[in-house]
Amino acid sequence: LPHLCRPCHNREKARGLGKYICQKCHAIIEEHPLIFKNDPYHPDHFNCNNCGKELTAEARELKGELYCLPCHDKMGVPICGACRRPIEGRVVNAMGKQWHVEHFVCAKCEKPFLGHRHYERKGLAYCETHYNQLFGDVCYHCNRVIEGDVVSALNKAWCVSCFSCSTCNTKLTLKDKFVEIDLKPVCKHCFERMPEELKRRLARRERDAKDRKKNPAWDLN
Repeated sequence: LPHLCRPCHNREKARGLGKYICQKCHAIIEEHPLIFKNDPYHPDHFNCNNCGKELTAEARELKGELYCLPCHDKMGVPICGACRRPIEGRVVNAMGKQWHVEHFVCAKCEKPFLGHRHYERKGLAYCETHYNQLFGDVCYHCNRVIEGDVVSALNKAWCVSCFSCSTCNTKLTLKDKFVEIDLKPVCKHCFERMPEELKRRLARRERDAKDRKKNPAWDLN
């Protein structure tokens, strides 16, 4: 076997154990390392730049200096809600926390919002697409999450502003009289202007639907 100097011996041993080598004393780091300027160290080689206490692996780096966690927190530097590291650049304020821009992501697809709207549910943030898929009342007309009141009609959900006559676009409420045609609402005024044959056919279809509800066994015949 070749003879190795102590630093090289430690480096080979650390590699085999999956551990770090301290960049100051060149010994193996048995516990959690303190990462400073992207290099691993034994934490007790350093002291807090503010109070002078010996540091632990929880120390924080700020502008090239190391601080213990209590001193760092008192300095008012925002901590990212995802990675728990200091935020020195742009800060995203959302859901009662602060985040690195790249760490504020959809809980489903993990893509950063990058200023786009997010939707909250049980402490997690979602992009519009995945909020719709997982939880949303999605408007049948505009296909977006309904944020205000929901109009429940024709076995579907609608935004208040989207619930309108599919022929003349007049806004409707549940108090207005309307008819369902091709799964969409048509106001009474437009319905009355339709050809008589079409109206009779629609009335017959509605009667048949009511009969099937009263006698579900008919569907089996």
